[in-house]
Amino acid sequence: MLNKNKLYLGIELGSTRIKAVLIDECHTSIATGNFTWENQLINGFWTYSLDDVWRGIQAAYKELAANFENKHNSKLTTLNGIGISAMMHGYLPFDKDGNQLAAFRTWRNTTTGAAAEMLTKEFGFNIPERWSVAHLYQAILNGEEHVADIAYITTLAGYVHLKLTGENVLGVGDASGMFPVNGEKYNSRMLEQFANLAKENNFAWKIENIFPKILLAGEQAGFLTVEGAKMLDPSENLQPGIPFCPPEGDAGTGMVATNSVAPRIGNISAGTSIFFMIVLKEDLLGVYPEIDIVTTPCGNPVAMVHCNNCTSDIDAWVNFFDEILRNFGVTADKSALYETLYNVSQSADEDCGGLLSYNYFSGEQITKIKNGRPLFARMPDSKFTLANFMRNLLFSSVATLRIGMDILEKENVKLDRLAAHGGLFKTPNVGQNIVAAALNTAVSVSDSAAEGGAWGIAVLAAFAQADSSESLGEYLENVFVNDNAVIAEPNPEDIKNFKLYMKKYKAGIAIQRAAEENL
Repeated sequence: MLNKNKLYLGIELGSTRIKAVLIDECHTSIATGNFTWENQLINGFWTYSLDDVWRGIQAAYKELAANFENKHNSKLTTLNGIGISAMMHGYLPFDKDGNQLAAFRTWRNTTTGAAAEMLTKEFGFNIPERWSVAHLYQAILNGEEHVADIAYITTLAGYVHLKLTGENVLGVGDASGMFPVNGEKYNSRMLEQFANLAKENNFAWKIENIFPKILLAGEQAGFLTVEGAKMLDPSENLQPGIPFCPPEGDAGTGMVATNSVAPRIGNISAGTSIFFMIVLKEDLLGVYPEIDIVTTPCGNPVAMVHCNNCTSDIDAWVNFFDEILRNFGVTADKSALYETLYNVSQSADEDCGGLLSYNYFSGEQITKIKNGRPLFARMPDSKFTLANFMRNLLFSSVATLRIGMDILEKENVKLDRLAAHGGLFKTPNVGQNIVAAALNTAVSVSDSAAEGGAWGIAVLAAFAQADSSESLGEYLENVFVNDNAVIAEPNPEDIKNFKLYMKKYKAGIAIQRAAEENL
């Protein structure tokens, strides 16, 4: 029987969907809610409006609450814990009165190249273009007037958590994508270096005071306020006073959702973007612009290969095929259409028939492309079949990840286990087998991975309320004790075919660069 006093809510704001998941004391999902949204390119920046943030959160929660009421014949009025997760990085600045000073600049923007390069050189530590400190320093370099009025900056998860609880805090994993951390604190040496870079501007604020306070997984992070309860649930059925875990980024919740918080354990999240993370046993020897160093929700160092683009180009083509069908009066279930097209790809020729794609809806740091130019190319003698086309799109979706992985292999980083989650893996076997071939390692997909980061942050909410001295790793081992993971071993033929594709892909980047420069 359901224990209504042991329910935990996780909400994650992803790139294309806001998802709410309610779990019970056994960490089983018992109700969900969703809201679909899209970023917009406005005045040169990829952004979401904060009005849409709340519209989406309320819609997802309303659907979840209705789902719960229909199943259990009672309204959802209280919870044992709540967690908020969202896309990492980006730029959300506010003044002392809480007024937003600039449009939310998401992780997808590649407008901070100068700042990222200067900070990386100054710190001796890779600062990617999407990190919050790169956005901040670029705004300083640009002479943007709002910078002088900054009282605090935060991430999307931190912003939502602040509005619901009144607490300006952040989980260490999310914080590590704003500014480099050392253990459970922002790196003091680098804070001082940044202050020296910015001192001629004579800002009233100090860099160490405008970032959220860092918390570790398991720590208490505030309670749902009266105002926050109304923002989350305008029907006012949900009561205030519910405890929160630290807000986390989608990287951290992906680690939790795949039980990947221990050294030499890796995971891949593949959706709008794709990133690979492995918990490090030893620090990397070099500094690489292709490799982020972030942390687990417990503060352990993680090497991340982050690529801005993954399935958006596939989504665009699937929508195109759907439009063709509708023009013939055929209505296809979208999920079935994806599954059919993914499965068709498995009968492709070994070299994808000579077809080539670049899925760059936005810039891609891995290949030094600054602006999005989705591109499809073929030769006159290419075998332009549906199977080859789809296989080409799927190979393209993980090609930049493979380039980043080459660096980790040179650093002799060892991987004991690799788990995967995200939209690329919804169709059984297809995306999973391609990633296994691309990385030449076994890839597991578990039942819980389908719920993704929203389930992961709900688990962190439960962990924060657990009456135990267990570490997060020990806690997750119990959560996943009955996990039914499907494991795909790399197929030698697929490995050979992917290597053929990558040779052509690397050579063809010149085409992509020409498109960027001339279109």
